[in-house]
Amino acid sequence: MGTRAARAGGPRCPARKRLALGARQQTHSCSPRTQSTRLTAPAEPAPDVARLAMAPDPVAAETPVQGPTPRYFTWDEVAQRSGCEERWLVIDRKVYNISEFTRRHPGGSRVISHYAGQDATDPFVAFHINKGLVKKYMNSLLIGELSPEQPSFEPTKNKELTDEFRELRATVERMGLMKANHVFFLLYLLHILLLDGAAWLTLWIFGTSFLPFLLCAVLLSAVQVQAGWLQHDFGHRSVFSTSKWNHLLHHFVIGHLKGAPASWWNHLHFQHHAKPNCFRKDPDINMHPFFFALGKILSVELGKQKKKYMPYNHQHKYFFLIGPPALMPLYFQWYIFYFVVQRKKWVDLAWMITFYIRFFLTYVPLLGLKAFLGLFFIVRFLESNWFVWVSQMNHIPMHIDHDRNMDWVSTQLQATCNVHKSAFNDWFSGHLNFQIEHHLFPTMPRHNYHKVAPLVQSLCAKHGIEYQSKPLLSAFADIIRSLKESGQLWLDAYLHQ
Repeated sequence: MGTRAARAGGPRCPARKRLALGARQQTHSCSPRTQSTRLTAPAEPAPDVARLAMAPDPVAAETPVQGPTPRYFTWDEVAQRSGCEERWLVIDRKVYNISEFTRRHPGGSRVISHYAGQDATDPFVAFHINKGLVKKYMNSLLIGELSPEQPSFEPTKNKELTDEFRELRATVERMGLMKANHVFFLLYLLHILLLDGAAWLTLWIFGTSFLPFLLCAVLLSAVQVQAGWLQHDFGHRSVFSTSKWNHLLHHFVIGHLKGAPASWWNHLHFQHHAKPNCFRKDPDINMHPFFFALGKILSVELGKQKKKYMPYNHQHKYFFLIGPPALMPLYFQWYIFYFVVQRKKWVDLAWMITFYIRFFLTYVPLLGLKAFLGLFFIVRFLESNWFVWVSQMNHIPMHIDHDRNMDWVSTQLQATCNVHKSAFNDWFSGHLNFQIEHHLFPTMPRHNYHKVAPLVQSLCAKHGIEYQSKPLLSAFADIIRSLKESGQLWLDAYLHQ
C-alpha cells in the first residue's frame, strides 16, 4: 500500500526562493558557534617550512606525536543539521556529515536522510551485516564526536530500554540466531519452483477449460506471493553472510520469478523499516491523506485542518475496492517500469524482461494471447489481495504519527504487531506474522523469529511495552476496525472545529 514515495529524488526541500530573503532567514543555516567547529584542511606549508619540518629534531623525536584535536558537538548542533542543505547523524557518539553521501548511499538517499539530525546507532547495527567494512568507508564522513558532557542518547529516547536491547542483541548473536540455515531457504525456493511447474502442468494435462484455468491462476498466485516473501529475505540480506550473494539471488527471485526491480523494492522497503508508520518517512502509509485518513493523531489533525480528499468516514468500505484488489494490477504493474526507466536501472530491467519472456513463451502456446492476458491479470489480482491483507495487518491498526525521534525499540514496537504462530500462518505470511521480531532484527533469518520471540516478550514486559499477538482473522478485521475508527475521528474533528 501507499507507494507514492517511490519517485525520484531525496527528501523534499523548501522552495529555493527563500535564498533571496537573506541568510538570516535560512532555517538550516549554521550559527557562528557551530561554524567554528567545522573541520578545515590545514594550509599547505611553504617549501622552506616543509624542508625544515622534514629535518631531524632530537627534541621532537622524543616528544610523542599528538593527533589532531577532536571536534566536539552538542545534540542541539546535530539536530540543526537535518534539512536539505546539511545533514549530520551520530553513530556510537561519532558525528558524521552525510550531506553529500546521501546520493551515493547503497540503501538509497532517503533511508539514511530519515535519521539526519538524530542518533542512528541502532538502525546502523540493524541494517548492516558487515559493519566493520562499512565503518571504513565512513571515515571520510567523520567530522567529530559528541562532547564528553553530552549523553549518548537524545532526551526523547529511553536509555535503559536501549541499553537492555543492545545486550539482548549481543545475546542473540552469541546464540547464533543471526545465522541462516541454507537448507531451509533452498527447500523454500524449490517449493516455489514446484508450484510454478504444477501450474503449467495443470493446463497441459487437463486442458484450458474453466476449472483447470482457475486452478492454474491460483497456483501462479501462490508462486508470486511466496516468491515475494523469499525475495524479502534476500533483500534484507538475511540468507548469506555476504551482500554479493544476497544481491544476486535477490535479483533472480524478484526479477526473474516476479518481474519486479530489486532497486524499487530497496528504495521503498528500507524506508519503511527505518521509520515505520512515520508520516512523510514511511512510504507504506503515503496513501494518507489522498486516499485514507490513517491513525488517530493524523486523522484528527486532518479534520482540524478542514481537509477532505475522500469521504474518510466511509473509507472502511471503499478499502475493499481501491485497496487489496487494485494495488498490484492497477498501480505496481505499470509503475515499476516507470521507476527503472526513469532511474536508468538497466540491470533490473533486464531481469524483469526475462520474467515476461518466460511467462509469455510458457502460456501463450497453451492459451492464446487473449486468454494469456486474462490469466496474467487474474494472477496479479489474487496476488494483490493476498499481499495487501498480510502486509497491512501488522501495521495499519498500530500507532501512526509524525516522527518523534524515539528509540529504536519503541519506534518498532508501536508500529508493529504479531499474528499467532502456526504452520499455515507462517507459510501464508512468509513468517511476517512475527513482524515485531522482524522489525527489531531485520537481517535475522525468518526461521529464527520464533526462537527470539520469548526474549523480546520478556524485554517488553519488563518495560511495560505492549506486545501484541492475535489470530489471523482478528488481524484482518483490525484493519477494517482501525480504518473505521480513524475515519470517524476525522469526521468529528472536521465537523466540530
